[in-house]
Amino acid sequence: MLALIVVIIISYLIGSIPSSLWTGRLFFKVDIRDHGSGNAGATNTFRILGWKAGVAVLLFDFGKGLLCTTLVSRLAWIIGSGPVRIYPGWDVEPMLLIVCGVAAVIGHMFPVYANFSGGKGAATACGMLYGIEPISISISLAVFLILMFSTRYVSVGSIAGAIAYPITQLILRYGFGWDIDGSILLFSSALAIGIVIKHKGNIKRLLNGTENRVRSFKPAKGKLNKEQTAA
Repeated sequence: MLALIVVIIISYLIGSIPSSLWTGRLFFKVDIRDHGSGNAGATNTFRILGWKAGVAVLLFDFGKGLLCTTLVSRLAWIIGSGPVRIYPGWDVEPMLLIVCGVAAVIGHMFPVYANFSGGKGAATACGMLYGIEPISISISLAVFLILMFSTRYVSVGSIAGAIAYPITQLILRYGFGWDIDGSILLFSSALAIGIVIKHKGNIKRLLNGTENRVRSFKPAKGKLNKEQTAA
């Protein structure tokens, strides 16, 4: 149990590193939370600080989730024997990946270094999912990108990608015999359901024909950069 507590705390502290906030303060002398949507995440960084800062923050936040699932989770075996199985049919290792990844996402959303005011956790969650099982999330990402670029609706890509995630894992496990633990299947299914529910407002707007489309996929210069250029 001590080993589990330690890796959860470490994962939370790594997830809490506010890359967008520190990037804004260090290189632009601004608090990203005072601009745009007020969200301390990669999307708002793209919008306010431009694509270079946005890419840097995106990769860093992605790396937090990946690091905690692939490396921090292994510390549990060094310190102790890891957590106890919640269900006898599930392996301990996949459960550790999930626990550490979720702790990193929570840290990103409620960072101790930034008064618990963080981002939405999408990039960190994506890194976590790659650490848990890379093939299915890669297929989901491909579905997301194809539909986003073809329909210009981010919500359509997000919903379809979320649904494709557990379905792909089921196909890999029962169609191709891949060793994907039941805990991962349950987690991915719960995650997909949660994402779809989170998009209920978008679904209503899609049905009503009022959902916003992406106007351009050109790299964002950033609101602050535009204001400085105009001045």
